[in-house]
Amino acid sequence: MIALLRYQTALLIGSHRWLPPVILYATWLAIGIRIGDPILGTFGWTVGGLVPAAAWLTRVCVTNEPPAARNCAAAAAGPGRVHLACVLTAAGTALLLALIGTAVVVLLSDPHSNNHYVAVSILPAAFAGLLAALVCLLMGIAIGALSNWPVLRSTGWSIPAGLVAALLLLVLSASPANAAVSGLVTGSVHGTISTPWLPLAATALIATAAVAAACALSSRRG
Repeated sequence: MIALLRYQTALLIGSHRWLPPVILYATWLAIGIRIGDPILGTFGWTVGGLVPAAAWLTRVCVTNEPPAARNCAAAAAGPGRVHLACVLTAAGTALLLALIGTAVVVLLSDPHSNNHYVAVSILPAAFAGLLAALVCLLMGIAIGALSNWPVLRSTGWSIPAGLVAALLLLVLSASPANAAVSGLVTGSVHGTISTPWLPLAATALIATAAVAAACALSSRRG
């Protein structure tokens, strides 16, 4: 698996197809982060952008390899393992974005509530923000796994499905991603930190199931 991860990472870097989702997330940060804004509310904006970014990175990684090269890798290591390596490469890249976003928020934001009266501890806030980022990251990975090959083969279906799913899972109240973002935004009003353990556990289960299903399907369709 380590060799597959190195191969997929080199393939991703060399293809430069990582640039659009990275630019998307950078633009998201540039629009939503202002110096001196409350830290928790800023985290709420920052982590939300990881849902479409992670979904896009997953699409890039699972569709990046030419069919002939993919068949050779699948014959050597198994199609399920190859597909898992693709998804893990996307997850690792999205995690790097999450860490960068967390650092930017900590450096530029004001550790107070919305009215600037209640102080917010920076380290617990950063920890809660990073966990919320993981929630959104994993939700994006789940979307990417289920809206691309081998689940959906047609680009005409996969791209719109991924976009709609990312939007819905950010706005629907039943979504773990929405719960994580809402917890940060609501906490910013009163200066209270809500650590999203339950959304993280739910999203981890969803992402694991989605990736496992995609890997199993890749073995049959590969």
